[in-house]
Amino acid sequence: MDPEELEPRKAAPKLRDLEPLSVAELEGYIEELKGEIRRVEAKIAAKRSHLGAAAAFFKPS
Repeated sequence: MDPEELEPRKAAPKLRDLEPLSVAELEGYIEELKGEIRRVEAKIAAKRSHLGAAAAFFKPS
């Protein structure tokens, strides 16, 4: 069983209304999203590292 199957499912976030935003605001929003993507990628890398370390620790000899 995959550990992610045990986590409660979360509702998808509401999409932001882009219509009233100017080009500059849209570009700023893109930068915010890119920053969030980098943050999530770092968290994924950290979790994979921890899983790898745990797997190596409990690996049968």
